[in-house]
Amino acid sequence: MARLKDFLEERQVACYLSAVAAAALLAWRVPASTQLAPAIEPLLGFMLFVTFLQVPLTELRRAAGNLRFLAALLAANFIAIPLLVAGLLPWLPGEPLARAGMLLVLLTPCIDYVVTFAHLGRADARALLAATPALLGAQMLLLPVYLGVFLDGQGAALVQWEPFVRAFVWLIALPLALAAACQAAAARSRQADATVRLLGLLPVPATALLLFVVVAAVAPRLGLARDAVVAAVPVYAAYAVLAPAIGWGMGRLWRLPAGQARAISFSAATRNSLVVLPLGLAIPGAVPVVPAVILAQTLVELLCELLYVRLLPRLGAASS
Repeated sequence: MARLKDFLEERQVACYLSAVAAAALLAWRVPASTQLAPAIEPLLGFMLFVTFLQVPLTELRRAAGNLRFLAALLAANFIAIPLLVAGLLPWLPGEPLARAGMLLVLLTPCIDYVVTFAHLGRADARALLAATPALLGAQMLLLPVYLGVFLDGQGAALVQWEPFVRAFVWLIALPLALAAACQAAAARSRQADATVRLLGLLPVPATALLLFVVVAAVAPRLGLARDAVVAAVPVYAAYAVLAPAIGWGMGRLWRLPAGQARAISFSAATRNSLVVLPLGLAIPGAVPVVPAVILAQTLVELLCELLYVRLLPRLGAASS
């Protein structure tokens, strides 16, 4: 079972890209695949549950006590990255919905598969996983503020509190509580322990399935938002180059060990597209532009992760 888990993790990017390609083919041949959209949130919650299940909560508590790492992570994602986004603002599309969708995803750090990518990139994935609730909580508080600034006061009308509270409860609190209950049961029962070990095989397949459903549900509408996507991709590419360097710099500025600095680099580079997609869909008149530009960021990011997991381990390697 351990070998199969390692096999899946080592080939996860290929799994994700294959899922995206299969979903694109399905969307091309069966436009009615848009009806898969209601499955996005349940699949996202399940993916987060099996992700949380991988790290013992005792270690999460120990990692959460690393206040210097947490401070550097929050500073990178909610001070340095918004400044980068502000610098990229002149190159964002002029269409308001496209700008809103791009800002929605660029201003929110990933809380799910970034942990696995960080692990593959020899970063401190456990410290990053421990910070997941803090990252989402900060997003809940700060995203409406940043959108209000970057969209000239219109952000409050686009992103409401209720979807974020709902996202926190169903996508973070509930999966985390279920993971804690499963780990407690596994400590007392061999059968429960075997079940938890079996669930340990599922993070990569669950993420691939989620990507398949997201692409299949959104892709049939992409053609209607082609201009917005074409304008968004160069901005995403620039972000993908600059953000990991900023994250690494913030980690070294706070004098963190190389593994933790790499974790911040991964976090700065990897965005929360799958979690904010339901929020984007809730914006009045969002379809097709908002989901199209959010999905475009996901595809650019997955390709860049192929480079990150190979290049970022070299950062600070001599001192690791």
